[in-house]
Amino acid sequence: MCGIGFVADARGRESRELVDLTLEALNRVRHRGAVAADRRTGDGAGLLLPLPRALVPSPWCGLAMVFLRDEDARERIERACTAEGIESFGWRPVPIVPEALGEAAQASLPRIEQLVLRRPLGTTLDEAERRAFRARKRAERAPGAYVCSLSFRTVTYKALCAADQLAAFYPDLRDPVLRVPFAIFHQRFSTNTTPSWERSQPFRLLCHNGEINTIAGNVAWMQARGGELGSEDDDLLAPVLDGTGSDSAVLDNALEALVRTGRDVRHAATMLVPKAWQANRELTDDVRAFFRYHATLVEPWDGPAAFVFTDGRVVGARLDRNGLRPLRLACCEDGLVVCASEAGVVDLAGHGRVRRGRLGPGEIVAVDPAGVGFEADADIMRRLAAGRPYRRWLARNLRPLEHEVCAPVASSDLTVRQVAAGYTREDLTLVLRPMASGGREPVSSMGDDTALPPLAGRVRPLASYFRQRFAQVTNPAIDHLRERHATSLRTLLGRRGLLLREQPQASRLVELDSFLVGSAALRRLEPLHVDTTFRAGESLEEACARIAATAAAAAESDTALVLLTDAGSGPERVAVPTLLAVGAVHHRLLEAGLRSRASLLVESDEPRDSHALACLLGFGADAIHPRLALQTVAALAEADGLGRDRPSAHEAQLRLGRALEDGVLRVMAKMGISDVASYRGARLFEAIGLAVEVVVAGGAAAQLCRNRST
Repeated sequence: MCGIGFVADARGRESRELVDLTLEALNRVRHRGAVAADRRTGDGAGLLLPLPRALVPSPWCGLAMVFLRDEDARERIERACTAEGIESFGWRPVPIVPEALGEAAQASLPRIEQLVLRRPLGTTLDEAERRAFRARKRAERAPGAYVCSLSFRTVTYKALCAADQLAAFYPDLRDPVLRVPFAIFHQRFSTNTTPSWERSQPFRLLCHNGEINTIAGNVAWMQARGGELGSEDDDLLAPVLDGTGSDSAVLDNALEALVRTGRDVRHAATMLVPKAWQANRELTDDVRAFFRYHATLVEPWDGPAAFVFTDGRVVGARLDRNGLRPLRLACCEDGLVVCASEAGVVDLAGHGRVRRGRLGPGEIVAVDPAGVGFEADADIMRRLAAGRPYRRWLARNLRPLEHEVCAPVASSDLTVRQVAAGYTREDLTLVLRPMASGGREPVSSMGDDTALPPLAGRVRPLASYFRQRFAQVTNPAIDHLRERHATSLRTLLGRRGLLLREQPQASRLVELDSFLVGSAALRRLEPLHVDTTFRAGESLEEACARIAATAAAAAESDTALVLLTDAGSGPERVAVPTLLAVGAVHHRLLEAGLRSRASLLVESDEPRDSHALACLLGFGADAIHPRLALQTVAALAEADGLGRDRPSAHEAQLRLGRALEDGVLRVMAKMGISDVASYRGARLFEAIGLAVEVVVAGGAAAQLCRNRST
């Protein structure tokens, strides 16, 4: 719903007219925002500009734009700059007109000031920007101020206002001497977070329209890297992301970290929000290799997203892989380029012939005044793909593993294991048999009218106590056409490379076509086995702590593949609920900063439907072997219990695998998520009331023991 865009001169000519056109464009997307009960306070609006010469005393100066809420914050910011060799030249109260805002905005109005900075002698502009970035990270360690921008290249003017109030609030924006070669604009429509001065956009590098559906997982995976980012400033950079910000702010944090540590802004934007490249045969081999390599470094930031970005030199826009947010483009004969959420935001009369278009799914455009001027998607991707020998790196290091999901035929203890795992007659007749027979999940009515697990009168699997959080507000589910071309179950296993470096060894991983693995694949992978069973006398809490500690020790000793297995269950040992074991290990590794060092594989009798698999993936599993489910359908096939075309045991297992994969894809599609790498660890589930406490504290382990004894 937000209104975003940029206005730029492809030849880099500075003008007051361009500021006016940007304000005009911002005013024309006012309808994409909302107002508070006072009918005047907006959700937030702003401009991000290349630092105008009119605002600084010399070309060697930079500017910090700050929302102050603490008297001591000025001194802390100055000390942070001094620590990076940046000299301060005094504070300037920014001229404002509070009466232009609504009552709610005025009530929370911070003191808005600018700090004039001097670039350290002997440094390049790029080095000065890195120092400014580090200075801001230092300043953020203490509360009391929000730094909108601290840069030698850009400045951000934003406020808790509607689009047509911004220029009235900031007289600076009406100054006739204000001249820029480009600007980006944003009118916010708050959906998942409460409007505030700090959450108004643009941020330091971008403005965003949409939602990042996988934001919890993206934040967790970035935290999982801990102090192993690959930069000499790892300790200062951590935490890379501000978890208290909106999803747009967090995306800006990630983009800024990549750009300030050396990557081109177009490269960084393409890494974080990639194309749907896996099934796209129109891409060249070099471009596919670019995306395939970067998938080893970072998980996609997935969701309906359109964003406009700049590093102060280049301005551009990017669309998510599904193309679920509009971005319209107009390129004029005289060099004027306008990109916005909708057409018509700028009157283009008098600018010559106009070439119009729109960004397609996963496309990027940019204006580089110091380089080629306007740059289309194909040209950008061709140049990025040629930046490193990605194809050669992948050929030497990435190890594809043939996809198979089969398990050996079960022994005579099949029924006993089914009882211990909580299988019911309904599981066999209404879930497993249809999937093994038809290769797809059984069709059922929408909704769930079964009893809540604590009230069901029998033990239900732990996954039953969780329900997925559906995509909300403006997140449309992925339709079947996009699902075919844009979704991916591709899975990578092994220790991940350093995010802030590009090295060939980062691709030393195992590549699977799916998160489902068979018994033969597990043997070839040779993971370290961690037993997820426990004896009588050991509490469930103690068992989870032991399992997590064992897995953490393995990851710390550079074991890249850890298999959580309940194969040791029997009359003397009971399996910890698989979801509980996975969650315990995943979070222990996150807390220890070890999660990116090892992949978690699961071998269990418990999961038997797509919901259970989706839960395991959502709470951190990388690959899953549903051993008992596969062996059960094989036994049904051998007993001629599947009907229809009477598939063999091998074929029944293959069909079950396809059905489970399709089921997980549908779960992802409902949430607007396209890539299982983004879905993994995203924790997009919520417990039903106190159900989880009932399971853990109400004697589930004892009940499992009784099941085993029968």
